Amino acid sequence: MQGKRKTKTSSAVKQRYNEKSYGRIAAYVPKELAAAFKEKCANTGISQAQIIKRAIEEFLEQNMGED
Repeated sequence: MQGKRKTKTSSAVKQRYNEKSYGRIAAYVPKELAAAFKEKCANTGISQAQIIKRAIEEFLEQNMGED
């Protein structure tokens, strides 16, 4: 009996999709702050990207119409 065929998406395909669909934001923060953030994310099981995305969304909502 044959099982389902598993397909693998290449890293290049994933990278092209991400470059087309997402933007990158980088920031320099003190090493201690970065280490504490990474540790807290790991301990709570929440991704770093999810926390940053949520913070950006909240900032934008709180500052709508202030241009």
